[in-house]
Amino acid sequence: MSPSPYLMNTYQQLPLRFTHGEGVWLWDDQGQRYLDAVAGIAVCSLGHAHPAIRDALCKQAGQLLHVSNLYNISQQESLAKKLTQCAQMARSFFCNSGAEACETAIKLARLYAYRQRSKKTLIATMQGAFHGRTLGAWAATVGAAQSPFAPLPAGFIQIAFNSMAAVQAAHQQHPQLGAIMIEPIQGEGGVRQADQTYLQELRSFCDEHDLLLILDEVQTGVGRTGAWYACQHAGITADILSSAKGLGGGVPIGACLVNEKVAECVSPGMHGSTFGGNPLACSAALAVLETIEQQQLCHHVAEQGAYLLKRLRAGLSCQPQLVDIRGHGLMIGIELDSDCRALVHQALAEKLLINVAAERVIRLLPPLILQRAEADILVDTLVALIEQWNRRADRH
Repeated sequence: MSPSPYLMNTYQQLPLRFTHGEGVWLWDDQGQRYLDAVAGIAVCSLGHAHPAIRDALCKQAGQLLHVSNLYNISQQESLAKKLTQCAQMARSFFCNSGAEACETAIKLARLYAYRQRSKKTLIATMQGAFHGRTLGAWAATVGAAQSPFAPLPAGFIQIAFNSMAAVQAAHQQHPQLGAIMIEPIQGEGGVRQADQTYLQELRSFCDEHDLLLILDEVQTGVGRTGAWYACQHAGITADILSSAKGLGGGVPIGACLVNEKVAECVSPGMHGSTFGGNPLACSAALAVLETIEQQQLCHHVAEQGAYLLKRLRAGLSCQPQLVDIRGHGLMIGIELDSDCRALVHQALAEKLLINVAAERVIRLLPPLILQRAEADILVDTLVALIEQWNRRADRH
């Protein structure tokens, strides 16, 4: 399957075209069925063709798609109320993607410093982070590293992940440090988890030194880890929190959530988005949140995630090339000791969709509605694939 001559060459797409889906399953244009353990990269939180999202979209499309933020949007207000309650935050701003949500977070951190008449505009981000592909989010991702998109926006430093010593050193060395931006679990970085104690200490440190804590929960949010947001496992809240991916269940929507002290800095004209928070996207997101709540999917995700981890660890315990199996809820990483990206293609032959992050980590992000029988298929298929891959590796 050759790439389209009409599209820019930005993706290395797999040779598949999907025509429809149901639950955790997708069908290609040859009628073959695949178990989806990618979920559109943690986007299809309720799986495919979920009736709650379908009905919400159909109803809203028959009434009103878009009016712009020049006017009051009732669906946006309803979503903001629900989302801030779930995230234990104060106010919401809606946009269209995770990168935009992170860009908003960066702007708000700068705005907070400006309103405080402070020069503390520097933002510390983490080694191995991923915050998006817009220019500001990319600068937060790669820090001062060389980039084909240089010059990148200034004002970022990178520090070691999961290290309070690194945080303390950065604060001592950089008087202009005003915010720390972190993913509770690094997705693109290989499903690397921040320790709960570290997150608690980080929250306390930010409070003590008047630093903003920015949590990028674009991938970890909306029930993915078995809580509404991953920071809730540590019992902390952010000053600024970015959310997207699973929020719309497949419909593009992002959100930047803030506490009251950050919200007080914002006034009309400081930020905006033409499409952000339109009636259609907000209706989809409301359907997602209400379904997660009504079906107690956070509890379900915690149970299914624990089951997957137990079965994967048992099934792969004798594999010599296994480094680690880690994760929280239905965000799981299986780290091998060498580049395993070929497994993505090999899994296709077994009608399984997986993803590899950081070259050596199989990343599993199935829909939150994954059932026990489907989890068993996922584990059995993956264990067999890794055993075969290990035998091939041994021969070389």
